[in-house]
Amino acid sequence: MTDLDLLDRLLGRHLADGRGEATAYVDAEGRIGYAELYRAVRWYAARLAAAGIPPGSPGLVVADDAIPTVVAILALWWRGMVAVPVSPLLTVAELEFLAADCRARYLHLDARAAAATPAQGALDVPRGGPDWAAPVEFAPPPPAAPPPAEVVLIQYTSGSTGVPKGVLHTGSGIAAVLDGFGRILDLAPDDRVLSTAKLSFGYGFGNSLLFPLAAGASAVLNPGPPDVYAVGAAVDRHRPTVLCAVPRIYAALLDRAGAPERADLGSLRLAVSAGEHLPAAVCADFTRTFGVPLINGLGATEVLHIVVATRGTEPGSTGTAVPGARVTVRDDDGREVPDGTEGRLHVGGASVAAGYLDRPEAAARTFVAGGAYTGDVVRRGPDGRIGYVCRRDDLLNIGGFKVSPFEIEATARDVPGLAQCAVVGSRDARGLEQAVAYVVPADGADREEVRGAARAAFRRGLPPHKRPVAVEVVDELPTTSTGKLARYRLRAAPVPTPRDPAAAGSAEAAEPAAGEAGRSGPGGA
Repeated sequence: MTDLDLLDRLLGRHLADGRGEATAYVDAEGRIGYAELYRAVRWYAARLAAAGIPPGSPGLVVADDAIPTVVAILALWWRGMVAVPVSPLLTVAELEFLAADCRARYLHLDARAAAATPAQGALDVPRGGPDWAAPVEFAPPPPAAPPPAEVVLIQYTSGSTGVPKGVLHTGSGIAAVLDGFGRILDLAPDDRVLSTAKLSFGYGFGNSLLFPLAAGASAVLNPGPPDVYAVGAAVDRHRPTVLCAVPRIYAALLDRAGAPERADLGSLRLAVSAGEHLPAAVCADFTRTFGVPLINGLGATEVLHIVVATRGTEPGSTGTAVPGARVTVRDDDGREVPDGTEGRLHVGGASVAAGYLDRPEAAARTFVAGGAYTGDVVRRGPDGRIGYVCRRDDLLNIGGFKVSPFEIEATARDVPGLAQCAVVGSRDARGLEQAVAYVVPADGADREEVRGAARAAFRRGLPPHKRPVAVEVVDELPTTSTGKLARYRLRAAPVPTPRDPAAAGSAEAAEPAAGEAGRSGPGGA
């Protein structure tokens, strides 16, 4: 598949079908139809050519979600360049690192990023902005047509820690995503998609650019942080038919379901969850409360988008491989494990990236055996369905036991007055790993009562070695710019003083004490 084929699939064929006036996007400034979008992309590409920026050059796109951001990405492809969308929330030092790492030859900046990004170091390259989509009097260049295996997109990821890595995606990989999860999503021209994940991330890039354009549908581009209030306002204003969000957004929508100012989700025919673990209770409660099927998906930047998904609401399941993806569960030596055994998720198929940019050692660890490890620990059932355990980096090793933080968090899910709970591993003074729970009280709840109730729930529902040694009450949990829980920030917090000495912090706690088994009262630990 060439870039010409890709642009034709996303734009040209809709004009040929007489749908040029159909809405492609709406954002905070207005709307744009397919014909107008096509013209804007050509004009932007003409300016890139006039500036002498050669095909094959990386172009860094530093902008919030808006129509000009989409125009810039498509124009880079028209010119035969490599699009590198990154978050506008990055610091100048971070942007300079990324620009140097990918050897950017051009910068697209929205107004906010332009004011905050000096032309220094690797950022001292030709730059443009939304005005580059204005009409030109000279002829645009013909669209580029690189071979299918050529890199057309770089998305940066660093996991929870470490130096950012540029993930290399090809035209054929993008086509595989459209033919993979795109078939499950099954958008139609009358669909309108709203994504809380941004264009600068793989999940949002597919939700807001690839899938809607390929289907001739429309998408809502919502600037600013993806909190529940902004999502509710966007739903009420734009009436999307498909919502793509992270689990925390769905949990927050449920929390506000009884509030007078709750969002009206009546326009939705479908919701999609990805980006982090979707608790079974949230999945079931969302569909029961709002009557909207909720697809649970799992993906990674290294495979561009969702590669494992349910085919509707299946609480507790992550589903099966999407069309074109090959999914296996493997041990640390790369051997496939029997059904029901925890292991590393390995994905094969055309959507797997071509590797990391200039990171041969990291690529050798991730891209192996004709596919890629996503970094997730899962187990496969006899029916082929994948059950999520946790991220490999999040798995706790307590007294020789492998413990998923989600198992601990689930124990406190029904604690009165508790709005959110997150469990991470930290090291005690001896360097031993221990579980620490961070809880957020609901509005009006007493902080110490919530702490005590959470500790009691852990004592009732968990064996001693799985119990958090401390329960910390916080006003809110840290999140990434996509709304996902930033566990790495909790892990980096100062180690709290243990408040439950019989829990996971000591070697003795790995086995129940005499009389401990079956104890369910508050004195159990």
